[in-house]
Amino acid sequence: MSFATPIGYQTNLMVMGPGGYQPRDYLRVGLPLALVIAAAATLLIPAVFPLVR
Repeated sequence: MSFATPIGYQTNLMVMGPGGYQPRDYLRVGLPLALVIAAAATLLIPAVFPLVR
């Protein structure tokens, strides 16, 4: 969830002040991005690393 919060990663905090971002901005962009990455990982990890032989 480092995309969805400004405290998730140090760079998020570094750009928050000078960029004029609010915590809701991180949620608005970061939550959909986190969902896309979770879906992609759910599909791609078993394809790359088969769990059953």
